Amino acid sequence: MKKLDTNVSEEGRSCHLSEHYKQIYLSLTYSIIFVLGLPLNGAVLWLSWRQTKRWGCATIYLANLMVADLLYISTLPFLIVTYSLNDTWPFGELLCKLVRFLFYANLYSSVLLLTCISVHRFLGVCHPLRSLPYRTRRHTLLGATATWAVVVIQLLPTLIFSHTDDLDGQIICYDSTSADHFDKFFVYSMVLMLSSFVMPSLVVLVCYSLMVRSLATPVETLTRVGGAARAKSIRTILLVCGLFTLCFVPFHVSRSLYFTLRFLSSDNCQLLTVVSLAYKISAHTSPSPKSLLPL
Repeated sequence: MKKLDTNVSEEGRSCHLSEHYKQIYLSLTYSIIFVLGLPLNGAVLWLSWRQTKRWGCATIYLANLMVADLLYISTLPFLIVTYSLNDTWPFGELLCKLVRFLFYANLYSSVLLLTCISVHRFLGVCHPLRSLPYRTRRHTLLGATATWAVVVIQLLPTLIFSHTDDLDGQIICYDSTSADHFDKFFVYSMVLMLSSFVMPSLVVLVCYSLMVRSLATPVETLTRVGGAARAKSIRTILLVCGLFTLCFVPFHVSRSLYFTLRFLSSDNCQLLTVVSLAYKISAHTSPSPKSLLPL
């Protein structure tokens, strides 16, 4: 059980972070996500392929989200085995890099795809006629392709930072990087968060805020049915924003705080322990409700 504990040491100061919860909690959580997520995401993707003759914009975005989820879900058996073996990584360095890469690929491709969806919906609600030439399958495919290209390019450094290491005879796979490269990784992770989460989140917030304002504006000729439809649309927007926040904000806040404390060599072990626990739990549970967002 030794490697389920983490020691954070800087300039003579050391914090012993107990991570025994990983063996049971993360193994169980990943098993549930894998058992439920693989057939559900696979079924949605298969039904979309079989029953939709011509994919519309929404279906294209949904399919890309499902692909992102399936790529992430495909890595879970490796993590289940690892945490069951007391954090020992038996699969080699190449798979270590690939598993870490696919986690972030799922995370940030989802953020950017959901940003594309919010822009698409904003144009349809606030500028329905002027935006018709841009709300096409061709532009949607270009947007999805550009999203994957940006994500892959931005995540290439993770293939360098993530690696295996032999600690006291036990092989581990770093989910960030080793201590001697952490300063560089910290700078990279902050830039990545700003470009792939903070800025897209602001776009999502602006788009849905303008949509709510437009839908909430009184219209004299609006029928009762039309008013009910608008109210339903507003509730849907609020639900989507809530789910977006639930999926992505806790992870990025706790991760940023944890990395910042490590970067600043904080000697507040109690705070570091709490933040580390929040980060590790949010990192492994944040993807699970994401597939509900496009509904």
